[in-house]
Amino acid sequence: MPYSAGANVRLTREVQVTAGGAAAGAGSPGALFLAEGLVGIVTGVANEARGAAQAALAEFDQQVRGSHFSGFTAHVVDGLRQQIIQQGAFDTGAGARAQYRVRFENGFVLDGLDEDCLTAI
Repeated sequence: MPYSAGANVRLTREVQVTAGGAAAGAGSPGALFLAEGLVGIVTGVANEARGAAQAALAEFDQQVRGSHFSGFTAHVVDGLRQQIIQQGAFDTGAGARAQYRVRFENGFVLDGLDEDCLTAI
């Protein structure tokens, strides 16, 4: 279900916060996670083109989702993510997906949340 700016949403799963502040993993993995069920407000929506590299990255993220890593292991996992990103180019316009920026009730603002991370309340 697409969400517009101002929509009230709830996290459907635990989301790792990265050092870059992006939920999509554009930064270094951090030790902080936002808990499933946390409530927030959509403050922005952007469409992101998804290509072969993005599909591989999404599969990788799904496999490591929910894992709590030590600092060194988080660095290794981020290195693997960067290798996946560097292997392919983005296919512009193919399978574009909405990415959301959400301000949560605890003050955190995450950018790059997929629709499958959120549910309307």
